[in-house]
Amino acid sequence: MTGGVVLLALVIFLVVVGLFIYFVTVYNSLVRLRNDMDKAWANIDVLLKQRHDELPKLIETCKGYMQYEQKTFQLITDARTAFLKAGSIPQKAQADAMVTGALKTLFAVAENYPDLKANNNFMQLQKRVSELEEKIADRREFFNDDVNTYNIRIQQFPDVLMAHLAGMQPRELFKVSEEDRRDVEVKLA
Repeated sequence: MTGGVVLLALVIFLVVVGLFIYFVTVYNSLVRLRNDMDKAWANIDVLLKQRHDELPKLIETCKGYMQYEQKTFQLITDARTAFLKAGSIPQKAQADAMVTGALKTLFAVAENYPDLKANNNFMQLQKRVSELEEKIADRREFFNDDVNTYNIRIQQFPDVLMAHLAGMQPRELFKVSEEDRRDVEVKLA
């Protein structure tokens, strides 16, 4: 009888230890996913900051050539200000969409100014901003992959139990706004 009780106690102990190890492993993997998401966003944020640092140089280069395009410059300035004021990921994503739209407008309008298009500073800045746009698009994809994986994991059983206990909430994907999907409309003054 005593051997049976010891064996039962040992089995219960091993089951409890096994469950504890399992839940610690699940928790740690969810934390890793959450941190990967934060890192992916931080990588986007660095590129967005670099792009925003380039915008004043681009505007100054264009101003001498595009004297009648104040509305275009104002769009970029407003979008840049919105980004600098944004505190959350959705706010920054919205401001980023504004900047992207304003840049599309600027580059489309620049097509009407051959002297500007021939300016070496403008060409370098346009190339730099375009490269940053491509990098940002790549980083958005990584971010969305991480968010999607995280959201799936915290909604699947049994991970949903640990996620609920840890207060882990779903995150939003980085989405393109409807405005950003439209073609750029160029009106000449």
